[in-house]
Amino acid sequence: MNSPTWAHLDLEQVAAVARARPRIELLDSRGVGPRFLATVAWVHDVAATGEEPYYGINTGFGSKANSALPRSDMQWVSRNLIVSHAAGVGDYLPVEVVRAAMLIRANSLLRGFSGVRLELVNMLLTLLNEGVTPAVPRYGSLGASGDLAPLSHLAQVFTRPPDGSQAAIGEGEYDESGRAFVDGAAARPAMVVARTERRAGASRHYGLASGRSALEMIGREPLVLGPKEGLALNNGTTFSAALAALAAVDAERLVRTAEVSTALVIEATLGFRDAFLPQIHQVRGHPGQMASAARILGYLEGSRLADGGADLDPRVKPPQDPYSVRVAPQVLGAAADAIGFVRGVLTREVNAATDNPLIFVDVPESEDPLPIRGVGGSQETPFEAIPPLERDYKVVSGGNFHGAPIGYAADLLAIVVTDVASLSERQIFRLIDPKLNFGLAPYLIPDQPGHEGLTSGVMIPQYVAASLVSACKTLAHPDSVDSIPSSANQEDHVSMSMNAALHAREVVEMAESVLAICLLTAYLGVDARRRRLAAIGDPAFDGQLDHREVAFLAAHGRDPAAIALGRGTAVAMAAIEQALFGGPHPLPPLAAAPTDRDRQFAPYLDRLVALLQSGNLLRELGTE
Repeated sequence: MNSPTWAHLDLEQVAAVARARPRIELLDSRGVGPRFLATVAWVHDVAATGEEPYYGINTGFGSKANSALPRSDMQWVSRNLIVSHAAGVGDYLPVEVVRAAMLIRANSLLRGFSGVRLELVNMLLTLLNEGVTPAVPRYGSLGASGDLAPLSHLAQVFTRPPDGSQAAIGEGEYDESGRAFVDGAAARPAMVVARTERRAGASRHYGLASGRSALEMIGREPLVLGPKEGLALNNGTTFSAALAALAAVDAERLVRTAEVSTALVIEATLGFRDAFLPQIHQVRGHPGQMASAARILGYLEGSRLADGGADLDPRVKPPQDPYSVRVAPQVLGAAADAIGFVRGVLTREVNAATDNPLIFVDVPESEDPLPIRGVGGSQETPFEAIPPLERDYKVVSGGNFHGAPIGYAADLLAIVVTDVASLSERQIFRLIDPKLNFGLAPYLIPDQPGHEGLTSGVMIPQYVAASLVSACKTLAHPDSVDSIPSSANQEDHVSMSMNAALHAREVVEMAESVLAICLLTAYLGVDARRRRLAAIGDPAFDGQLDHREVAFLAAHGRDPAAIALGRGTAVAMAAIEQALFGGPHPLPPLAAAPTDRDRQFAPYLDRLVALLQSGNLLRELGTE
């Protein structure tokens, strides 16, 4: 009984390699373990001597897998597989997605069940280290037999035909070496910036070159594929997993940020703590709900604007806020629990062997790890012992390439993030509507007296949020319920996992903008409420008091110290202010006084999306 120990990637490490770009240590034969080496040796032995058909080694593919090919065809069948399957369409995937896929593919091949040479794994790691990223079209995967088209575009860049003919057919629009994005285009001779990608407020610039030219820039030669290696490179759920993994990491941050914006909304509307007291959540028992309520309540600790508490009777009775505030722990907590399930699925997937066929050779018992070093301190997690295959025919055809687990997880992710965005949009709406915001100005930014109606305030950002939420609802229709047979009906039930993952990522990105609008609106709401309460004692104040404001004054008088924010909301307000109005390029102030001039909101929202994506807000709150 073998008990191997393998490198274990978590989703944060995948995101770090995709975005932060640590250097990864290349591997030698001493670092890959006996199973990896034994499987490669077995493949090359049967390729040289075996007369039986071994799928992926000496056969065709799909419905053409019924007879053995001569040894002289084995390198060509691998090469033909990559070229013929590089048929994706649409705009190129973001560089960070392809980088995540490269890491996941390398990790999968290191399991030791695929039979590929170490040179292939190290080539993937080298491209990551050197900033060369294959240009991979967005569309074309069924999520069964793996992400065939995207993975083939990836493999094109670092492979070549067995006869060295690539130079003759690698010119102009038809170039079998594919395309690759190259980091730092401006620093490379004769390259122009072909693509700019922006995240967390930072931009990266890329040149676009042929795969052959990109390899020449880093002093590498393309590889000739051996038996099994073409199928091992393009057969698996790698791009589905990469897209979903990045989306899941971002979705967790999104949900935590929605808790912060909810706390701010409570203060802006002089809302209640009652719906967040632990007793009400303990009697239901959902862990995410209890944790979400506790965090929101913690952000409000010390707040005088929030009404009531575990040891303080509410000022206004009965203490009921609208559902978009009152049920936030139920929605955000359930979303967190669902994302936790998604995280588990994807963590298993990025550490799985997912190509087909898999090879189960006899290996002496060993505890040698197969680490990928340099990705944030990979822990080594023992898998359940895998029994040897007690037969000479060690190749097993199965269906680990099928993306059902990822498709279901990505669909669930899109659904719950859509609901989080929907909740946030309703909070935005309540803050800008004077019939619902308990005394604040229409659209939160007051006009100068005598010029009512001159400005629009925060009117259109709510339109944008509504548009995004509607788009999320469309994208959240599950992809995993669909299947269209392919490969002469050999592949008659497919997962559509990459479509699901693409849509989940789009939903998360749109929801980030909705949350940015909610943060801006809540910030303006809290700021306006503090200004109103501070001005009530001023003879110039001629505003109509809302009943919640009347109750606040009855409880706290006109003491300015009573206008106190919570422990966490004060940190959040300061972080938002710094993002918008601090640093070397502060934006113009908003709503400091009645105004006759509107501002364009796009730059404010860009900065708050960057604040959300960076994770700095949650880090400052200590709840990352």
